[in-house]
Amino acid sequence: MVLLAIAEFQLTGCTVGPKYQRPAAGVPPVYKEVGDWKPAHPNDQNLDGKWWEIFQDPQLNALEEQVNVSNQNLKAAEAQYTQARAILRYNRANYFPTVTTDPVATRTKTSGNRQPHSAAFNGITYNDLQIPFELSYQIDVWGRVRRTVESYRAQAQASAADLAAVNLSMHSQLALYYFQARLLDAEEQLLNSTVTQYEQALALIESRFAGGIASDVEVQQAETQLETTRAQAIDVGVARAQYEHAVAVLIGKPPASFSLAPLPLTMPPPPIPVGLPSELLERRPDIAAAERLMASGNAQIGVAKSAYYPLVNLAAIGGFESGSPTTLLSGPSILWSAGPSALFTIFDVGRRRAASDQAIAAYDQTVANYRQTVLTGFQQVEDNVAALRILEHEAQVQDKAVAAAQKYLELAIVRYKGGVTSYLEVTTAQSAALTDELTAVNILGRRMVDAVLLVQALGGGWNSSSLPRRPECCGKLTSTSR
Repeated sequence: MVLLAIAEFQLTGCTVGPKYQRPAAGVPPVYKEVGDWKPAHPNDQNLDGKWWEIFQDPQLNALEEQVNVSNQNLKAAEAQYTQARAILRYNRANYFPTVTTDPVATRTKTSGNRQPHSAAFNGITYNDLQIPFELSYQIDVWGRVRRTVESYRAQAQASAADLAAVNLSMHSQLALYYFQARLLDAEEQLLNSTVTQYEQALALIESRFAGGIASDVEVQQAETQLETTRAQAIDVGVARAQYEHAVAVLIGKPPASFSLAPLPLTMPPPPIPVGLPSELLERRPDIAAAERLMASGNAQIGVAKSAYYPLVNLAAIGGFESGSPTTLLSGPSILWSAGPSALFTIFDVGRRRAASDQAIAAYDQTVANYRQTVLTGFQQVEDNVAALRILEHEAQVQDKAVAAAQKYLELAIVRYKGGVTSYLEVTTAQSAALTDELTAVNILGRRMVDAVLLVQALGGGWNSSSLPRRPECCGKLTSTSR
């Protein structure tokens, strides 16, 4: 009955402090950079928890699955969320009384010379056995405990959103490193193929030189072109090794025990459903975390306001005391006392006002952080939409440049073989063709990177509805990537 009464009071008691309402943030009706670019509609390519599957790359899918199992940054974020849940449960315990016991068993001999002298008590030896129970309870008249729990619950939810943000970041980093490695594979493949062509060209020049048709200068030009390109192909291995090591760390493996099989990048990125700017507030975990921290800060204002009101406590002591174990639990051995108390702060030299001002200022800070996070989110989406739109057009133009450079090279070789021009024209055409082909490969790689960044900017299919409503008891997350 007592617990029911306490629970009823917790629900009906007064709660000081402002009621939380999410502050407004400026949301544009549409994304400006979409323009005439045609991204996927939501029904065409849905972003769900395993968003990387839209790239249709089995090797990437297998690596991404290992992030949830072995990534140490993700494990650290999970531990942080567990801490937040534990802190919430710790403070929620203040809803209920605390009951303690301190059993005591003593044998005492009094002094025979104790003053004032008493024949009944001086020099006697006696036993004292006690089983006391003490109940203490701070009655939440003004909502201090409720506001504290509200604050820590919002912090736990923010920690859950932080965990989702780390999850998204780790999967995105893996995809970025993976596609950058594949880009370098494509560059190395192109350079190695070019080296083979240059080797054939050098053999032709050396044959012409042996026949007295070509000069030694032309032989050196061809050899310079060949060795320069060969050095470029070797240099690609430096960055390729670094990206492979980065992928290994993200999946929780030492680089020495992991290798990433070469797989040149060939396919352009899939269309990404962008949606509306208003949806971004619910789709990005960092925005959700900032919003929950606002709710926590609002509740802390109520905690500070409650300090202006008295603390009402209820204390009760009861138990058994006797000099003999045989009578310890009998009726005459029962003892008890109970009663309320109230603590009033009469004068604190402005301490409570300062605490209230600090809580209000901290809340204002969280509001500013929230609005800035929202703006940053819009910026990141606009940046990557613009990059994909512009790079798509640039890729089309660059393909024409590659075709023109290849035609230029074919004509230069024909002219050289016909004796119309020197080999310098051929090497110039070779350099132009290789540069244009490398640029086309790099554009493709940049498009893949920006596609991953756009998915990350959009939240990777996450939704704030997945946040636990009561983390203290039902806080196990249903991860969108497991």
